[in-house]
Amino acid sequence: MACSGCFSGTVNSDTPTGTVATIHGLPTYVARPKGPAQGIVVYIPDLFGWELPNARLLADKYASKSGFTVYLPDFMNGHAASLSTLHAMESLLAPASLVTTLVRKPIWFAQIIRAAVPFFIMNRQSVIQPRIKTFHAALRADSATNFMKIGSAGFCWGGFHTVHLCQDDQPLIDVGFVAHPSGLRIPRDLEAVKVPLSVAVGDVDMMMRVDHVREAKSVLEKNGDNRNEVIIYPGAKHGFAVRANPDVPGQMESAFAAEEQAREWFEKWLGRSSECSRHSTQT
Repeated sequence: MACSGCFSGTVNSDTPTGTVATIHGLPTYVARPKGPAQGIVVYIPDLFGWELPNARLLADKYASKSGFTVYLPDFMNGHAASLSTLHAMESLLAPASLVTTLVRKPIWFAQIIRAAVPFFIMNRQSVIQPRIKTFHAALRADSATNFMKIGSAGFCWGGFHTVHLCQDDQPLIDVGFVAHPSGLRIPRDLEAVKVPLSVAVGDVDMMMRVDHVREAKSVLEKNGDNRNEVIIYPGAKHGFAVRANPDVPGQMESAFAAEEQAREWFEKWLGRSSECSRHSTQT
């Protein structure tokens, strides 16, 4: 499932500072902290995939500000949505003359459909979930990383997969964070969560109606359970945590707040002082 918010937003023009390497068989953007890593965060991106500058810049921030090694793999195997779709959606949604509406907008709509259909075929659940689990299992098994705790950060399309990683009886991750997840079955998917999960979502998200947002908060925070949280951002739309438009009042503020929410959550559950630490020391 997708909405207009899945294919719209602003591309950040700043330059990411990480590197690209092959990690457990997948091309991966790697953001490393200056000192010893507190843990690992695997970033599962939105429809625009691992090469979107916004995603890489956010990975850089998690690494530099909180001391995590962040992996942003190409789980989509080269089949991410094209950035040209962003421009087509922007043009489709913009006010226009009658002539543009009748002549140009059908073309932009066709461009979006041409991008969306192959994306969801090539990145269907039966293909992607085994690839994601194999990557995380390899991190657990690798002697270079098996002593470290692992977090999952999922956005939009990736949020669905992070939530499902949180459901395993023998989880491959220690903590999850999702922003504006898509495709979730509320409350079913959240009732099955077994590891700490933090959710950032707006109250005008086209993929989660406001009643579903409130239900998600009720399910995850039942009986005051501080292992989970749902933070609701007033006026925030789908995609705000990654592709916020700096020209729209409030969008960047919500994006920065969601970044802080994620970093604080990972520091709580992955940091050296965390009760769920795999080892008392970090190398």
